[in-house]
Amino acid sequence: MDPTTDGTGAAPLRSQQWFGDTGRNGFIHRSWMRNQGFADDVFDGRPVVGIASTWSELTPCNAHLQEVAAAVKRGVWEAGGFPLEFPAMSLGEPLMRPTTMLYRNLLAMELEELLRANPLDGVVLLAGCDKTTPGTLMAAASVDLPTLMITGGPMLNGKFQGRDIGSGTDVWRFSEERRAGRMSATDYSMAESCMSRSRGHCMTMGTASTMACVTEALGVQLPGTAAIPAVDSRRYAAAQVGGRRIVAMINEDQRLSTVLTREAFVNAIRVNAAIGGSTNAVVHLLAIAGRIGVELSLADFDTLTSEIPLLVDLMPSGRFLMEDFAYAGGVPVVMKELSDHLNLDHVTVSGRSVRDNIADAQCWNREVIGTVEEPIQPAGSGTVVLFGSLAPRGAVLKVSAASPELLSHVGTALVFDTIEEYVVASEDPDLDVTADTVLVVRNAGPKGYPGFPEVGNVPIPKRLLEQGVLDMVRISDARMSGTGYGTCVLHVAPEAAVGGPLGLIRTGDLVRLDVPNRRLDLLVDEPEVAARRAAWVPPGRSTDRGWARLYVEHVQQADQGVDLDFLTGSSGSTIPRHSH
Repeated sequence: MDPTTDGTGAAPLRSQQWFGDTGRNGFIHRSWMRNQGFADDVFDGRPVVGIASTWSELTPCNAHLQEVAAAVKRGVWEAGGFPLEFPAMSLGEPLMRPTTMLYRNLLAMELEELLRANPLDGVVLLAGCDKTTPGTLMAAASVDLPTLMITGGPMLNGKFQGRDIGSGTDVWRFSEERRAGRMSATDYSMAESCMSRSRGHCMTMGTASTMACVTEALGVQLPGTAAIPAVDSRRYAAAQVGGRRIVAMINEDQRLSTVLTREAFVNAIRVNAAIGGSTNAVVHLLAIAGRIGVELSLADFDTLTSEIPLLVDLMPSGRFLMEDFAYAGGVPVVMKELSDHLNLDHVTVSGRSVRDNIADAQCWNREVIGTVEEPIQPAGSGTVVLFGSLAPRGAVLKVSAASPELLSHVGTALVFDTIEEYVVASEDPDLDVTADTVLVVRNAGPKGYPGFPEVGNVPIPKRLLEQGVLDMVRISDARMSGTGYGTCVLHVAPEAAVGGPLGLIRTGDLVRLDVPNRRLDLLVDEPEVAARRAAWVPPGRSTDRGWARLYVEHVQQADQGVDLDFLTGSSGSTIPRHSH
């Protein structure tokens, strides 16, 4: 075999600049790899496939990815490739503080450099927990090798007292019931072990499940694989097929930029609306698009979805869970229902078009997946984008998770400078608050916290909970967990910490939320606002070293995807100079 090609006469393989060198450098590269017991012929010019795994026991969602990697390796070897597994930074949503979003860009930066610095011809991304999926895809977009993503799959449905319960969504419900004295400590403790009863990520349509489905809709994950439970044998069979497919993608030179086109993002945004996906998908898709060089704006997430109804009845917006969605037919069924709204000629990592991928899709449970003619909720039920005097660069709200009667609301603001301040106040039985009050929490944006935490669905004040109030209008420059619910206005941009209008609002001001007209306004005269702006002082900075300092100095606002300003755009796979 000619060591400068893949054996088919295709362009030279990138890895052969390491392993095909007949001089001293090649000797060193091959010799050290041989200490792992690899046979002579693995260096003969076959494609080298990197398997970037975010496995970690500190990331429960991803703790089974070593087994998924083993299945990928089987497929790579079968297809004549040379698989090499390596670790990428793992971000465990349940454990990491202050928020995993502080570290998404660090994962993307680390993996980008690993992909560029090592002898890889293509990469399989193994992810699952909320930020690992977009973080790894951002990295791959910057390097533009042939890339295929395999997510770890959701947990099985939680089971508690004869009913299904969902991760995150029921946590919020149970904790509120416990605060209100309507759930016993014994039941609360029992629910804890009943909720997470298998490997995998959240089984609600939270951010992990959303990003798995969105990457399938983008075309970077094999069709039909996003919803398969983590413990289902088909998850590992699909991983083996993915291992075979990445070798073919390398031989075909199907780089990530040929898959992540504008058409792919349009498809993903519309599918996200149809599945009732997390508002976090907005930030992640903007960041991925920024890396690959596709024009995408915050407004696209509203204008592109105006005709898309909610088709999937999953928590937190509905009744069912990801296991039910998988058995009903998963993402291919949703995409088939949306055929008239999608770019069906888009070619995905399967090597086939969307049209071919979904041709045989069938729905096996219409309670879980509705039709365009008989949807779960009508068009306009997904994520909407609001603009106005309180959000000049935009804010988002998930309509399907909100209370319909609050979508047009004028109320008096009750303002808190930190989430910690609010949490303490929310327990005060004498807090001056009513069901019509608009709760405002600020300084929780990308720079202000820092890290853009998931605190936007702030708990209802205890005194109102005890009166039976379950939802209120809440406004913040923070994010909300994809498993959360409520009438929560999120991602307000610019954030308070950089001088956005959210930093100027005061307790007692009137605020108007007008979702039908996509407005969020502070009802205060402009001269008064100008006077407050002139007197505004930035909050004190608490990050003076390390990653947090770099992050705060360079992070972009929510409407831009919250990437670092010097990481937007693709840099390619140019190899650094060797040191030997």
